[in-house]
Amino acid sequence: MAVTKIHPIKSTLNLALDYIMNGNKTDDKILISSFGCNPQTAHLEFEQTKKECNSKAEILARHLIQSFAPYETTPKQAHQIGLDLCKKILKDEYEYVLTTHIDKGHIHNHIIFNNVNFKTGKAYISNKRTYHQIRYQSDKLCKENGLSVIDENYKIFKTKYKTNGKSYKEYMEFKKGNSWKNKLQITIDKAIEKSKTFDDFIKTMEDFGYEIKFGKYLSFRHKDKRDNGRFTRAKASTLGADYTKERIKERIENREKTTSKSFNYEKSSGKNFDNIVDMKNNKKVHSSKGYEIWANKHNMRTMASTLNEMRKYGINSYDELDKKLQEMASQRQDILNKIKQIEISIKEIYSIIENTNILKKNKLVYDMYRNNKNDKNFYEEYNAEIIAYETALKVIKKSDYGNLDINTLSDKYMALKEEKNELMDKYSYQNSIIYDLQNLKKNTDKYIENER
Repeated sequence: MAVTKIHPIKSTLNLALDYIMNGNKTDDKILISSFGCNPQTAHLEFEQTKKECNSKAEILARHLIQSFAPYETTPKQAHQIGLDLCKKILKDEYEYVLTTHIDKGHIHNHIIFNNVNFKTGKAYISNKRTYHQIRYQSDKLCKENGLSVIDENYKIFKTKYKTNGKSYKEYMEFKKGNSWKNKLQITIDKAIEKSKTFDDFIKTMEDFGYEIKFGKYLSFRHKDKRDNGRFTRAKASTLGADYTKERIKERIENREKTTSKSFNYEKSSGKNFDNIVDMKNNKKVHSSKGYEIWANKHNMRTMASTLNEMRKYGINSYDELDKKLQEMASQRQDILNKIKQIEISIKEIYSIIENTNILKKNKLVYDMYRNNKNDKNFYEEYNAEIIAYETALKVIKKSDYGNLDINTLSDKYMALKEEKNELMDKYSYQNSIIYDLQNLKKNTDKYIENER
């Protein structure tokens, strides 16, 4: 069984391609295929096709997603079905990149294809008719591969919110959006996303308007009585296996582990530091003896916390704090300089790739011109193409990357982008550390001033 959906891409095509080709999602980029383009430079090649076809279409590409039921297929089979689907609906007339994602509970294909047909030059027409053709071909391929085919709404209901003994009445209520159990499941999902601990989860559910009863099972009832005033037990036979108390705790824990693993660098605390109260200029200090006593105690506690934080950074004196700040600022500037240099190289490589495409596009005309240099009529007719060719050739000859082939340029381009992303992570890390140190210095300065 496969569910399909399609939507247009009007900008940031390169970001969409980067997302679907993520190595963590595609088994270290094994599950990636393409037609008529290099996956690494597909966004450039899509643009070039659009230019060559003189297309005025605003849409750059189409993003088709084909999702399979959990445990029903293998990554290899799903990828092959995706290739077969591309063959059926795109008919070798559109460039595309196909990836198979295996990072979630269900395997799914992402297909990003050029909005412009490189044979006809016409834009892809996306409407109900073409979408039903996609659905028909996808269902047909599922049947041929021994997979099930099922109504889309019921598939969502049955797999994501699976429970035992669902009545036809409740299924119809689900389709209308009236099922209180379905709404409870969705609310629990949202609460888990917002929670770091089980206690956070309980608090979030209360914020969402649910009363909670503890016992053998967790039970929920909405305050506006949308569930007919009854408590709904969070057990497998009622809400589904993913909504028991034990499973909710597991999901919160697993989400936290996944979130912490997604960062390459240990981030700084990002604490909201307490501030030292200004004892000299604060009017409350002078007008209220009670406030003055509180402020003195607060400042002592805050300064003690500040000193503890400084020691965590290996700082034992004010001079060391000042020196550390200068070092971190210098390192941050070095990282920024490297990022700027990489951006220059990326821009240059992009220019070489574009100009290489211009050479290919105009080579035939230019070769004819070289053999007929005395033919003024020919030059006047193809003046724009000849100038474009010669200009592109000059740009390529001047560049250090001019002698590289398109595949090497593509690999270099992607390597530089990855290096830039790593440096951006480091830059963000440096920023957060500097922010913490500046707060520590601010508190220390104010405390010293108070003592004076």
